Amino acid sequence: MNKLAIMGAMQEEIEPLLANFEDIKVTEYADNKYYEVSLDGLDIVIAHSKIGKVFASLTATTMIEKFSCDTLLFSGVAGAVNSKLKIGDLIIADKLCQHDLDITAFGHPHGFVPGGKVFVETSQELRDIAKEVAKENSLKVLEGTIATGDQFVHSNERKDFIQNTFKADALEMEGASVAVICDSLNVPFFILRSISDSADMEANFDFDEFLKSSAEISADYILKIVKKLNK
Repeated sequence: MNKLAIMGAMQEEIEPLLANFEDIKVTEYADNKYYEVSLDGLDIVIAHSKIGKVFASLTATTMIEKFSCDTLLFSGVAGAVNSKLKIGDLIIADKLCQHDLDITAFGHPHGFVPGGKVFVETSQELRDIAKEVAKENSLKVLEGTIATGDQFVHSNERKDFIQNTFKADALEMEGASVAVICDSLNVPFFILRSISDSADMEANFDFDEFLKSSAEISADYILKIVKKLNK
């Protein structure tokens, strides 16, 4: 690993990461800001993409192609689908899918387009390191399927559809698009989410209240993973 990319979707998701660094170089590119830092000799680029699959794809591609990052970690928040997940819990994706990708009218399964695949798997090596860090720090971390779509899901009906169709444990709005980019460009990647809401609640009930604390939990864990990677 020569240069590491760390992404979040929102500024609130990367602020806890940036708080750990003083010497930060800011580069403005493609209507976004990229924060270049160093940790124990490892060069790191941190950025938030803005919400949604298109912006996440743009940011991930930029970090890989313009900033030459060869490993990517995504840290952020998600809504729970699996009833075992509670607010503040951590989940790492073993695979991701796009729950709103639908050309079933042509006989294809949900989440699939020709030339693609329903599920994209994350790096086994990075997951193993993350689980090792969790064990060392007595952190409870679930490994499971994360579903991505360009919508904030707050209805039981939609949540049930996603759970039944994809056996998803959590859902968010960026991960699978980042997965497609990294998989296509042969860049090892890892997706971590901290649960900020229960996916079937109103957005103004849980999300605003727990976003900050969940982002801090996620950022603390991701930094511990980075230090382990850099040993």
